[in-house]
Amino acid sequence: MELHTLAQKLAAERRTSCGALPDKLQAERFLDEALRAIFPSIGGYAESCTTEDARCHLEAAMDALRSALHPLQREGHANVAALIAQFFDAPLVHIARLLWLDAQAIYEGDPAARSLEEVIATYPGLLAIAAYRIAHWFFSQDVPIFPRMLTEIAHQRTGIDIHPGARIGHSFCIDHGTGIVIGETTVIGNRVKLYQGVTLGALSVSKDLARSKRHPTIEDDVVIYANATILGGETVIGHHSIIGGNVWLTESVPPYSVVYHRAEVHVKQREDANADELFLRWYPTI
Repeated sequence: MELHTLAQKLAAERRTSCGALPDKLQAERFLDEALRAIFPSIGGYAESCTTEDARCHLEAAMDALRSALHPLQREGHANVAALIAQFFDAPLVHIARLLWLDAQAIYEGDPAARSLEEVIATYPGLLAIAAYRIAHWFFSQDVPIFPRMLTEIAHQRTGIDIHPGARIGHSFCIDHGTGIVIGETTVIGNRVKLYQGVTLGALSVSKDLARSKRHPTIEDDVVIYANATILGGETVIGHHSIIGGNVWLTESVPPYSVVYHRAEVHVKQREDANADELFLRWYPTI
């Protein structure tokens, strides 16, 4: 098929207009530069921590933010100059303070962490939280699409999916983290710790309930172990509770609860003396 004809057919199939979108490449540059102004070693970069270094990263972040949001301003969706002036002031300082508390919580919550620098340089949980905290501010300012771009950049890098609309308190700890999903209307208190595979999600609802509270509330000092699934906007996990691995919850639990899933594991002695030989025959590459 001739390319012009093919292009006409594809254009006819499009269901949406080619409206203004933030520049994703510039969004990624903004996120990296803003985070390096807060944590110079995040991602394993080796550099000094001087005021001049921070200023250079801030200038680069401001330039990238201006470029990333320019398409929205062109369409009248954002006042980029006002957003930049607002973000690079008290909000960024507040975000930095929260992120240092998060880093400290991860360090204190993981016996394998040898130093705070190790957490900052290598832990995916901190990167995902950092992207979320920056994205959440832009979400609160009703900037379209851009906050989701920021959290999806972190999602692609870490496997941790945090919606920018979630509300998360201070000293948040993600251990390992791969596969964690935190939905848009989730509310998480202070000093909460999540392990890999945790889902804080919604029960199936119709589209007209999209702006309702659909995701759970996790109160202060809760620990949720690997692969637990907690669903529903009315579900509240009371403070100082422990939710065990593989638990499925769609109802609230009171403070100081311990919730666990009991699985049966059967252990018996091998009866076949040649079991090792049979195993190697079945799995010769192991």
